[in-house]
Amino acid sequence: MLEKVEGDPAGYPADSGALEKTPTVHSSNDVERADLDLDRSLKSHHLQLIAIGGTVGTGIFIASGGSIAQAGPGGALIAYAFIGTIVYSVMLSLSEMATYIPIAGAFTRYAGRFIDPSLGFAMGWIYWFSWSITYALELTAAGLIIQYWNQSLSIGIFIAIFWVPMTLMNFLPVNAFGELEFWFASIKVIALAGFMIFAICINAGASPQGYIGFKYYHNPGAFAPFLVGEGAKAKFVGFWATLIQAGFSFQGTETVGIGAGESADPRKTVPKAVRNTFWSIFMMFIMTIFFIGILVPYDNPGLNTGETNASASPLVVAIELAGVKVLPHIINGVLLTVVLSAASSNVYCGSRVLVGLSEEGCAPRFFQRVTKRGVPWVSTALTSAFGLLGFMNLSNNGGEVFDWFLNIIAVAGFIAWSCITMCHISFMRALKVRGISRDSLPYKSWGQPFLAWYGLFFCILIIITQGFTSFIPWNTTKFFISYISVILFAVLYLGHKIFTRSKFISPIAADIDTGRLHWEEDENPTENLMSETASRSDKIKKMVKNMFQ
Repeated sequence: MLEKVEGDPAGYPADSGALEKTPTVHSSNDVERADLDLDRSLKSHHLQLIAIGGTVGTGIFIASGGSIAQAGPGGALIAYAFIGTIVYSVMLSLSEMATYIPIAGAFTRYAGRFIDPSLGFAMGWIYWFSWSITYALELTAAGLIIQYWNQSLSIGIFIAIFWVPMTLMNFLPVNAFGELEFWFASIKVIALAGFMIFAICINAGASPQGYIGFKYYHNPGAFAPFLVGEGAKAKFVGFWATLIQAGFSFQGTETVGIGAGESADPRKTVPKAVRNTFWSIFMMFIMTIFFIGILVPYDNPGLNTGETNASASPLVVAIELAGVKVLPHIINGVLLTVVLSAASSNVYCGSRVLVGLSEEGCAPRFFQRVTKRGVPWVSTALTSAFGLLGFMNLSNNGGEVFDWFLNIIAVAGFIAWSCITMCHISFMRALKVRGISRDSLPYKSWGQPFLAWYGLFFCILIIITQGFTSFIPWNTTKFFISYISVILFAVLYLGHKIFTRSKFISPIAADIDTGRLHWEEDENPTENLMSETASRSDKIKKMVKNMFQ
């Protein structure tokens, strides 16, 4: 039996015996709680494709070319693989918590419950802000993609045109939204799979270039030298400078946890979705970077043009080098579906984070309002409105605005990942203090707590060092572009801490009960099976009887 378990409102655990036996009863005077009203109809494949839809976007289809130009094919491949290991540790940490407490907002609420309310406040708002900004970024990219065919058209036209359907799509019932995202994201997967097959054929000699093999790993080389200071070059620096770009590409993988509050059976769907999502994204990214690296030399000017349409896509550069004329237009059409799918996922994730903030008292209560079909319409409307910031790219400094948006998103992703691992470490401490074995969890990941500490260490290290290029030589603008998310996070945290005087939460006081779903084991499985069989038999008899009436 599936039942909602609530803890003490103050955040302290309720009596464990009561939790096992007594379901929660809500009176008509109770405060409306959105995660009780959200529609729980997402299936595992919905969660997977929503995460893939939000992750596989401009990061891999367009911006990955800059990574190869900066670090070389070998350096970029190692950078993406390394970030993949960090994401893997984050995903395993998240899956344990999301299956135990599947609530709207997921990890953005865990921070306030397990560690510090101020941390939950700062993390939730910066994470919501990053998804809202990403929506504006993807809408802008959609306009630039259209310009590939007609440069005279303003991107503002298409920001407005695409904003309407992408916003309306998020007001659909969540199961309908999940189905649409399933088909949208499937196009991305098919496109990347098709490119890999194409790359194998071209590399084997099916082009005027003849057999390519790994000749670009030898000339110009596997690792690109990175300019440091006046004339000095360092290959490792190029690899490290690429990590933030690789992190941007992977950001969104963790959104599987965001959808846990609307999944039909979190105990089964979330772990399966976490595993399948991570490995699908990891293999797609690694294989795509690998094939681009063997088809295009890192010194090809097409990899680092600064454009954000199909002309800047490393996939298109590879196709043009092979002498194929029609495919670039097809890839551009695929890119359009890619960014629109990512845009719709951005609104979904941002709106659910906002619901979670409201649930925790970090945002006004009206963000919890939902439609009759369980869609949080107020949160969705506000998140969608931020997509209109894309019009800022129409200014003379549009490229600089784009860079600011991009860096806010990328660094905010690393902040979110570090907070997830911190939450999991605190979650394990709370379980230990309560005397709850991790073996009793609905899902138990391997390698803990070492994987959580591994992810936390490298996320913090990358956050601190990712802006090092602004120091050599010093560049004030680049410094603020690199660290604006860190500054914003610190302001949110300290502001909330000063205003509320919140204190750190001890493991025994951590609220690991509110929102927990408890599964009671069947006392007599055979009897239950017979009961289910009899029920099906009655339904069949009734259906047959109705047919002949």
